[in-house]
Amino acid sequence: MYTFHDRVRYSEIGNDEKLTMYGIINYFQDCSTFQSEELHVGIDALKQRHRAWLLNAWQIEVLRYPDFGEEIEIGTFPYDFKGFFGLRNFFIRDGRGSYAVKANSVWVYVNTDTGHPVKASPEEVAAYGQEPRLDMEYQDRKIKLPKDRAFVSHPSFPVKRYHIDTNHHVNNSYYPLMAWEYLPEDFCCRRLQVEYKKAAVLGDQIYPAVLEEEGKFLVVLADENQNPYAIIKAE
Repeated sequence: MYTFHDRVRYSEIGNDEKLTMYGIINYFQDCSTFQSEELHVGIDALKQRHRAWLLNAWQIEVLRYPDFGEEIEIGTFPYDFKGFFGLRNFFIRDGRGSYAVKANSVWVYVNTDTGHPVKASPEEVAAYGQEPRLDMEYQDRKIKLPKDRAFVSHPSFPVKRYHIDTNHHVNNSYYPLMAWEYLPEDFCCRRLQVEYKKAAVLGDQIYPAVLEEEGKFLVVLADENQNPYAIIKAE
């Protein structure tokens, strides 16, 4: 397990003075990259091997949103490796050790030269270790889109330079942030699922479509041919 302690910053909160979902995702992303760097299997090491761990799916369960200025502990650990998939939990705990957020994630190990998934070596798997998975309700990594419901389309927008990360595509955290523009301002998300279908890159145009049913939202961020980059489910 890898953990670090931090304090919720003003730059990470919304107008309710609580940590945003975007802030939660960034804490989790930072936590896993910190662990990889400390284990010497981080960004530069992967580049040398022409490999990358790409996020395939998020499932984030919010028990409560931490407050501005609150001291928090962020943690992560893998709990299984299956073929070219890596399965990893994340959490945020408060000063009393109680869980504020729990998350599950699915990662795919990729050969960056070919773009094809590959199996991690026993040495790469051993570097991380494994621990028992968190006690939470686990959802399927794939989000099913209803075929008998009409999504509402919204104007498209371009991928900007600030969306791009070290893998030269839109960073994982930005897709949920993009989707948030189409949710009600007073919406409080307690469960977020994200399925990443393909990477958007600089210059791509993103076409959003939204479906609301009983206070739950599906947001599809797709290309001009309606092929999804990401599907976001918020409830």
